Amino acid sequence: MAFSVRKFLISESVDASCKKILEENGINVVEKKSMTKNELLAEIKDYDGLIIRSGTKVTADVINAAKNLKIIGRAGTGVDNVDIDASTRNGIIVMNTPNGNTISAAEMTCAMIMCLARQIPQGAASMRAGNWERKKFIGMELYGKTLGIVGLGRIGKEVATRMQSFGMKTIGYDPIIPAEVATTFGVEFMALEHLWPQCDFITVHTPLLPSTKGLLNDETFAKCKKGVKVINCARGGIIDEEALLRAVESGQCGGAGLDVFVEEPPKDLFLVKHPNVISCPHLGASTHEAQGRCGKDIATQIVDMVKGRSLVGVVNAQALSHAMAPETKPWIQLGEALGLVAKACAGQVNDQMKVQVTTLGTSLKNAGNCVATAVMVGLLKGDLANQVNLINASLFANEAGLAITTNHSATTAGSPTNVCALEISTSSTSHKLLGSVQAGIPVLLEFDGATFSQAVPLEGNLLIYKAVPDPQILPSVGGVLASAGIQIESYNVSAVLEGEQWCIMRITSLLVDLNPLGPYVKVPTQLTI
Repeated sequence: MAFSVRKFLISESVDASCKKILEENGINVVEKKSMTKNELLAEIKDYDGLIIRSGTKVTADVINAAKNLKIIGRAGTGVDNVDIDASTRNGIIVMNTPNGNTISAAEMTCAMIMCLARQIPQGAASMRAGNWERKKFIGMELYGKTLGIVGLGRIGKEVATRMQSFGMKTIGYDPIIPAEVATTFGVEFMALEHLWPQCDFITVHTPLLPSTKGLLNDETFAKCKKGVKVINCARGGIIDEEALLRAVESGQCGGAGLDVFVEEPPKDLFLVKHPNVISCPHLGASTHEAQGRCGKDIATQIVDMVKGRSLVGVVNAQALSHAMAPETKPWIQLGEALGLVAKACAGQVNDQMKVQVTTLGTSLKNAGNCVATAVMVGLLKGDLANQVNLINASLFANEAGLAITTNHSATTAGSPTNVCALEISTSSTSHKLLGSVQAGIPVLLEFDGATFSQAVPLEGNLLIYKAVPDPQILPSVGGVLASAGIQIESYNVSAVLEGEQWCIMRITSLLVDLNPLGPYVKVPTQLTI
């Protein structure tokens, strides 16, 4: 998959290094901050890429208005302000900077824990009002207390190691991180129902998903220790704000540190004004270091992707990561080429079509899924209004009811090494293609069990047909092509099976009308790879 990007829009305040790096690599950058939604809708159509932070809402209508958009770069971690489904459907890469604000967000969380334990903001406000209220602000030590961490990714891990230095016991849960990994950084892994009752403090570090929305709610608070203190420096909505207010007012929750809110800025200040709540205006990543790191990271990631060097931080197209790897890239090209050939022979994709992709050889051990995705691209090209690529092929294949399976086999004695087989069947036809990569070029080795004496490069304009092995057929087909002003660049034939053989020509352009070939050949088809 090639990326050609010429013009980027930066819609929010991003470190100056971002624009500098992009422009040094030949990308034109326009900065327009604080646009209204209507202004963004009118502006976005002219750009190949968009760089945002958390303030720009990239909704489906914005994405649909962006006719040329290929990349949405989030200078930060959370991408809940981007419609990922709409981006994927339109073949747009969504990329974040997974490491840029890790330290700053972790330190912000630790600061919230300290402030809740010692009521530092309340004490400072009291002093500013001219009071001296030592007895009112008696706090608690963190030493020996239990901190529950929900979400044990990069930030959760950093919070754990820092708070362990205060003598806190750290327990946690994550649906993805295995328990054995959590123990390597000192966190005792446990299910949520066991975690809630043990915690003196709870901090959340998950994305905002349907499964995490309202994760701390009335039912959850009821399971916690009376007086538990909670911190959310991740995403507004993970803690149910109305349930939190009820818990704070009843004393079930002893205090909350909130850096994020469901609505930002919040219009209803019932939590912000509560004396046991410490609130900040989404400052988790607001350090000079994090802003510089995120701005530099997103620009560097974009440049590396455009130049085909690497792919980091993509959240909606894992197959692309393999497509960037030098050792895998030609196999991705092979998968798409095999899909194109199969599509040309079998016709339009529908829910009656069955597809199997089999890889063979050690170098393809982990490439089966991405090769299968590339096959989907080839099969679906031309059938849909949207451009099909590695980002959206799986989505469109599912919607088309395309059944595709993948297998991998180790190399055995006497079997070919490092090849890919594509089997496709419909109610009326079936085909099997065997391909490989030679000198970095995708090639076809077999067609329906018939082997080619020389591997056929899958590139250029190809005319494929089946015929009896008659020496008069080639001149006849050549004459039809010559009369249309088309030259033959190469010609390959397979072994003879059941009295017929496959013939593949690379020609200078496609033949508009295949009917003149009718007297000489069977199953004529043509395509451009």
